[in-house]
Formats: sequence, C-alpha cells, structure tokens
Amino acid sequence: MQKINVRYTNGESVARITLDDGKGNVLDRIMMEELLDALQAFSANSRLKLILFDSAGKHFSFGASVEEHRKEFAAAMLRSFHRLFYTLRDLSIPAAAKISGQCLGGGLELALMCNVMFADKTARFGQPEIILGVFPPPASILLPEKIGLARAEELLLTGRTIDAEEARAIGLVHAVSDDKPAMDAGVDHWIEQNILPKSASSLRFAVRAARAQLYQALSDFLPQLESLYVTQLMETPDANEGINAFLEKRKPLWSN
Repeated sequence: MQKINVRYTNGESVARITLDDGKGNVLDRIMMEELLDALQAFSANSRLKLILFDSAGKHFSFGASVEEHRKEFAAAMLRSFHRLFYTLRDLSIPAAAKISGQCLGGGLELALMCNVMFADKTARFGQPEIILGVFPPPASILLPEKIGLARAEELLLTGRTIDAEEARAIGLVHAVSDDKPAMDAGVDHWIEQNILPKSASSLRFAVRAARAQLYQALSDFLPQLESLYVTQLMETPDANEGINAFLEKRKPLWSN
C-alpha cells in the first residue's frame, strides 16, 4: 500500500502530496522513499508553481518512526530523511503545508521546510525529541530561521506542544481556519490569488533569493548535526534509554 498520494490540479501547476498511511502518517523509511521519488520527479516539470503537502485522516504527522531512531538504524534514517530537505532545497519550488491535528517531530520539520504553513484549530505543533533524549537536526536549523532563536530554543529545549493560535502568534503559521473545509477553501483561494498568476520559473528564483541565508545554513550545518547525532549523541546511554523507554511505554531512567 502506498503511503502518499500525488495529484496535480490547477492546470498541473500545483502538485498536491497527501500523507496517508492510515494511522498517524509516521514518516518511516517507506514513506520517506515515496516522498523522495515524488519530489525528484518534479525536477523535470517546469510548469510546477507550488508543492502542497496535506494529510489524510485527523493528523498531519506524528513524526519520524521512533523505532527507526534506534542506534542501529539512526544513521540510515537520518541520511534518508535529510535527503528530502536537500531535494526541496535544490528544487526551490514554492511549497506550502496544510496542518490538521498533530504535527510533531519530523512531521513539523517537513512543514518547516515549506515556505508557508496553514492550519485549522485542531493543529498542534511540537519538536518533542528532547523528551526522548535526542534532538531534531533539521528543526535545530530551520526553526530559529523561521521564528527567531529565542522562541525556537524554548520549543527545542522543552519539547512542548503549541496550539494553532500560538503558532500563528509567533509567526510559524500564516493563517488559522475554524476547520479543515474552511482551511481547504482558504488555501485554494490563496493559491488562486497569489501563486497561479506568477511565472513558475520566476517563483523558483524568488524562493532561492528569499531563502539564500536559510539554504546556506542548511547546507553548512545539517551535515554537521547529522554527524553529531550519529557519532556522539547515539553513543550516550541516555539517548538510547530515551528511545527504548518510549518504545517500552515507560518513563526513562536518565544516567545524565
């Protein structure tokens, strides 16, 4: 069973990617591979003006697979996951995300890579990795660029979840709708008004220009954080304890 669906609308100028694994849209190895295949196919499509990520079911994504965060899988998981970010960087096609329900961990990191986020009132956002004794490499770069260092650090160090209104207040989300149908209608109107009248090629140059600093930071620091995670963090007892405790549904016993 495929874990994502891709369809084209608006004269094939909008590619709509729907996360759909039948549960919490966990970004496991299979879903990451499907996403990467879809994104790589877009490189040959000069008509694309927008990539729109959304989700089936109640939740955008619970995040990356915790099982695949285990020490023996971590290097391969991060390598695959980070390829999504490099591919989106290289495409520089405008991207937007529609968020309902939980948008956590790797799910929020995927949304952070989008230029614009929309939400309904059920949306909840968080980077809870620290609760498992680990950290999120892409969010550690993208979140400060999006909302400023002080606000980003508070979320990254506490792992707390925020609601849609707080997300809008701190500049993470562009607009909040009452429910999913209202969000769908609002995003469709936004696309018609703001994206479709533009040149596809000029939009890509505009993304590259607006994100020059963000893309430089991503290129410079994401490989460093991936190495820090795999070669140092995962050699500590607490990182492994946190993940095992989560999988075993118990409180972690930190050795500090």
